[in-house]
Amino acid sequence: MNDRLIAYFSMEIALAAEIPTYSGGLGVLAADTVRSAADLKVPMVAVTLLHRKGYFHQRIDSNGWQNDEPAGWTVENLLEEMPGRAAVTLEGRTVQLRSWRYEVRGSGGWRVPVYFLDADLAENSAWDRTLTDFLYGGDQHYRLCQEVILGIGGVRMLRALGHENIERFHMNEGHASLLVLELLDEQIKQAGRPSITHDDIDAVRKKCVFTTHTPVPAGHDQFPMDLVQSVLGRRDVYDMKDVFCCEGRLNMTFLGFNLSHYINGVAKRHGEISRLMFARYTIDSITNGVHAATWVAKPLKELYDRYIPGWEQENFSLRYALSIPKQEIWRAHNEAKRQLIQRVNRESNLGMDAAVFTLGFARRVATYKRADLLFQDIGRLKNISSTAGPFQVIYAGKAHPKDNGGKELIQRIFQLKESLKNDIKIAYLENYDLELGKTITSGVDLWLNTPQPPLEASGTSGMKAALNGIPSLSVLDGWWIEGHIEGVTGWSIGEDGRGLGAEDVDRSKDASSLYEKLEQVIVPLFYHHRDRFIDVMRHAVAFNGSFFNTHRMVLQYVLKAYFE
Repeated sequence: MNDRLIAYFSMEIALAAEIPTYSGGLGVLAADTVRSAADLKVPMVAVTLLHRKGYFHQRIDSNGWQNDEPAGWTVENLLEEMPGRAAVTLEGRTVQLRSWRYEVRGSGGWRVPVYFLDADLAENSAWDRTLTDFLYGGDQHYRLCQEVILGIGGVRMLRALGHENIERFHMNEGHASLLVLELLDEQIKQAGRPSITHDDIDAVRKKCVFTTHTPVPAGHDQFPMDLVQSVLGRRDVYDMKDVFCCEGRLNMTFLGFNLSHYINGVAKRHGEISRLMFARYTIDSITNGVHAATWVAKPLKELYDRYIPGWEQENFSLRYALSIPKQEIWRAHNEAKRQLIQRVNRESNLGMDAAVFTLGFARRVATYKRADLLFQDIGRLKNISSTAGPFQVIYAGKAHPKDNGGKELIQRIFQLKESLKNDIKIAYLENYDLELGKTITSGVDLWLNTPQPPLEASGTSGMKAALNGIPSLSVLDGWWIEGHIEGVTGWSIGEDGRGLGAEDVDRSKDASSLYEKLEQVIVPLFYHHRDRFIDVMRHAVAFNGSFFNTHRMVLQYVLKAYFE
């Protein structure tokens, strides 16, 4: 096997729409990381779980309520079963694991294997067989068992498959943090010691990298120590509370931090916030990106191939988009937009018009993302449409099955869609997935992003839009603080909230700023100054598309964390 491998662990990896083992940005980021590693010939293997039930099929009923249905898929048709076996101990029981492989092939033929861990084996009990079925499913007990499988089982599976020379273990969020326990066990076994010492901790720390993705407390998994003791059955976890325990609980983020030599946030602002949240630790930042070749729609791809040959491998060359003739950019955009509008009309029968200014909002539905901020003042919204120029809006996104707040948000938008149908056409497309995400981010005229600062760690949907020449209208949070140049790459909503907490954010002021930008600047620019609007489109590609990609991101990991 390869020397100096990077082992990349993530609870979800969004490799293909027909492999529904992802819920949102974390999984998309993981897959784009693997794709860029393959393109750049970085020696990497990836580990995740085989979620047989899929991250659900979304059906919205006539009242606008999201119903969640299993999204089953045929594993054998898409993945290759591997011969190796591994096992973990849960509550004193041995749980057997197998793995399935999916190979990501880079543009030069380099391959990165992704291993999906699977507990659905006849030798396991009926309950144990379900442990890898559901992404973010079940109660804390189920989740902890899953994270034992991902972290400890993942390392054991890599060893069983012959991957011995692993240079770094990269934890994409805290779900995989228990891998450090397995590495410590390997270390003391190799040293011939009966228990863990600080020398062992130092040795493991040199092998580990941790990326934190969220300033939202719910994003940091925590488990009561009595549950940890019951599931793991290990006294040494108690004996080393300074490493494993935080405020009486196993905090997976702190565990990963304590055993990693390199820790990073996913945007410059997120790095700053993380350093305030976790003041004991040295936390860097590597801003997220997206895999350019994956997210550029066909009409734009053909355009870039013609004017910027080699852009797929050398993403930075997209800065030459400024030299693409404006009419060519507009023609390619209109083709992508036509495809989107056709799909919307086919699925919703709304009769949307491709000539009408179109806003897009598609992402995981969580209340802090404020998908309904656009509707803060219905009267003003109607007035903008009747005076500044008509516009239409396309929404998509799933709420977590247990997130009633997210489901209520979808229902509210659905109800507003009905009440506004005579003034503004609004579509809410069901079953948001990779393929629909690509269609929307390449086909709208403006990307809308309205999270409540400072809760957006990075965000990547606007990066996908920028690659397709779609400017953003966004709150100054996450990646947009770095990508925003007012009137050049897009527009801002509200003021830079540096130093503000989420409780300090004035929703009504943000909504007012959103309306003002639409009414006074963006809609008139689209209808009456088309050349200047296309200039913004070209700058979105040249400035943001050329930088906010996973090729740049992975190279930064290589230099700062993997092989430094």
